[in-house]
Amino acid sequence: MKFFIDTADVAEIREAQSFGLLDGVTTNPSLIARTGRKFRDVIEEICEIVDGPISAEAVSLDFEGMRKEAKELAAIHENIVVKLPLTLDGLKTVRWCSDNGIATNVTLCFSPLQALMAAKAGADYISPFVGRLDDVGHDGMELISQIIEIYGNYNFDTEVLVASIRSPTHVLEAARMGADVCTIPFNVIQKLVHHPLTDQGIEKFLEDWKKVPH
Repeated sequence: MKFFIDTADVAEIREAQSFGLLDGVTTNPSLIARTGRKFRDVIEEICEIVDGPISAEAVSLDFEGMRKEAKELAAIHENIVVKLPLTLDGLKTVRWCSDNGIATNVTLCFSPLQALMAAKAGADYISPFVGRLDDVGHDGMELISQIIEIYGNYNFDTEVLVASIRSPTHVLEAARMGADVCTIPFNVIQKLVHHPLTDQGIEKFLEDWKKVPH
């Protein structure tokens, strides 16, 4: 399973990259806004740090606007993946991008039928938001299971990119289901490696090491 980091904070991205586990980056308008920097400056710097798919989101809502933005975003760097919303105009833009060699990530997916439509339109990635579903009393990970089943039934190439991850449990369940990608906030990436028994073991080894003659 690929690990993407879900952030526009270049300091977090550089740190995550240093772990040797990072395969890509996802951003969105909210994450970019938190940086206080110009959109293009942030995206260009991220592309310099990570040699992998970098999702950058279009903000237009109509087909012509999204198509124009998709062309502009794709021109920034060969690794750019254009994020498009799961709307009819968004899907129309996905099809246009697919026909013109522009990679796409269809975002804000909350149902398996939405995911099916995105795959039929030619999306490279589908981003189901599991945390937001959990927030309103639905089982977000059940959506992932349904999408993986449907895509497997018809051999779609669209990769399942689990988004809105809130905890290591989301990552674990996604991996067990066979999801292609998890895009993970930096604080959750840090939690993935932690276990109290690991910490206790290190502490015990260091205590014993002090008893070894030097």
